[in-house]
Amino acid sequence: MKLLVLGGGPAGMTAALQAGELNARATLIESKRVGGTNINEGPAPVRTLARAARLARDARSWETFGLKGERPHIDLAAVLANASRVANYAHEKKHLAEYLRSTGIELIEGAGPARFLDQHTVGVADGRTWRADTIIIAVGGHGRVLPIPGAELALTYSDIWTLKQLPASVAIVGGAATGCQLASILEDFGCQVYLLEYAPRLIPREDEDISIALADAFQKQRMTVITGAGTERLEKVDGGIRLHYRKQERPESLTVDAVFFATGWPGNVDALNISAAGVVTERSYIPVNDYLQSNVPHIFAAGDINGQSMLVQSARYEGRLAAENAVLGPYHRFTHEIVPSGSFTDPEYASVGLTEAEARQHYECAVAVVHYADLVRPVVDAHPEGFCKLIIERRRRYILGAHVLGEYSVEIIQMVAACMAGGMRVEQVAELQLAYPTFTEAVGMAAQKLVRELGLAPLPQLWSDIKSPPVQPSG
Repeated sequence: MKLLVLGGGPAGMTAALQAGELNARATLIESKRVGGTNINEGPAPVRTLARAARLARDARSWETFGLKGERPHIDLAAVLANASRVANYAHEKKHLAEYLRSTGIELIEGAGPARFLDQHTVGVADGRTWRADTIIIAVGGHGRVLPIPGAELALTYSDIWTLKQLPASVAIVGGAATGCQLASILEDFGCQVYLLEYAPRLIPREDEDISIALADAFQKQRMTVITGAGTERLEKVDGGIRLHYRKQERPESLTVDAVFFATGWPGNVDALNISAAGVVTERSYIPVNDYLQSNVPHIFAAGDINGQSMLVQSARYEGRLAAENAVLGPYHRFTHEIVPSGSFTDPEYASVGLTEAEARQHYECAVAVVHYADLVRPVVDAHPEGFCKLIIERRRRYILGAHVLGEYSVEIIQMVAACMAGGMRVEQVAELQLAYPTFTEAVGMAAQKLVRELGLAPLPQLWSDIKSPPVQPSG
């Protein structure tokens, strides 16, 4: 079988490699450099910016640990150069392209956008064409630009690499995961940040307690958070860019040095000439069935282009399943029920499964919250702000969801995801002998709280629940 993969990001690379494992002849066409947004300019390099921001932030607590010295200053050029280290590692140390070719994949890089000529054929601008039995579309997405007057004055997620100097003040339009991470990094770099979100709260898809706590933390860091704000236009003025927005029907404005849009991640369908293949699209995405097939059965869509999960881990998973279904026939359904995710903001946050509101709509639930301030490790590290929330179904006692805010949130949530995937009941999680002192103890302590609440076992009072005894009156 001849299989063609369009797009060399995590979904496309995984699909091509899996097709090879199944003895299909795979061709992988990448418009730019293999690795996609993930490795070249997205989550991986941006994580290095978050690391630099973290180091700058931690310098504020030196005195707490008896350390003295000059505070670090931000050398933007050096920070951005370091961010490219991840991409260079993948290409120069891991020899990503060479490895793909060594497995028998025909890799075409720097081809520019591929376009459908018919249902089995695609071509590129230089005249080359490829024909295949099955095709997997994995061309990813891009930062959305708001269709408003003055939009050309704004930057997007990918433009951060073009900055020559840090703006003294910046407005981030969009308070979901990308906008919050960008706002947090720039605030830690010393910028005055205004974060605007159209919804009533930041990260509106997250658990409400996480949203409220993150906004509160941002505001304590002197970030200005404006929710329920609809951005209407931008204009160039002396001293920067004026952003006009409307909040509760009242017109407002603010003036900053730079504006970033973080208002969504539409799929890269426009250049595909997708109508030539008869593939249906919806709002810049390719809708798929449970087997990742488009409405044309031999054409599959994996990763951001199908609008399902929009996460790197999900893209890899979908790429593998799409290849299996393309080569062996549609038999493997995809699911995103247990997908841990998070953001490297200050503070970090992470989640897996249902929010408390979602869980209560469908189940009789029990919820436990353990605050970081009641754990030893956060106090040791001087980061006692945060909490871990565990949500279970009362009757069968399985974990429905978990939400963490604070240090190492993204690492902690992986452990909960593993417990969920393993079908562990809350009493089994409560029995885990987790290392001490760690942040992950919060999960075990939350489980123990629930065991006590449900009367499943006579457990002693938890460390987190121990309070100073009341002072008895003398005499």
